[in-house]
Amino acid sequence: MTEEISYEDFAKLDIRIGTVIAAELVPETDKLIKCTVDFGEELGQRTIVSGIAQWKKPEELVGRQFPYIVNLAPRVLRGVESQGMLLAASDESGVALISAERTVSNGTRLR
Repeated sequence: MTEEISYEDFAKLDIRIGTVIAAELVPETDKLIKCTVDFGEELGQRTIVSGIAQWKKPEELVGRQFPYIVNLAPRVLRGVESQGMLLAASDESGVALISAERTVSNGTRLR
């Protein structure tokens, strides 16, 4: 079991829905995909790098909506600044991407 956190700690996470508008493999890696994600008017477009290339192809992501943590400090991965984190499930079979049951406005906050 992981460490228990308070509701206040959880509430600090800003989780938003974004639409992938472009995706490509990060050169010289076999795990990283760089996505350009549209978060709507308030947050604009961001670059987000995810370690999912072993299970997903870039073209499978384009046009789809996923939840992202958007208030993490930026982090440079293989020379590319990532401005958020994709939320996904993983088990012994690989990665399962999470998506909304219907299309929502880019930037919609998860509560």
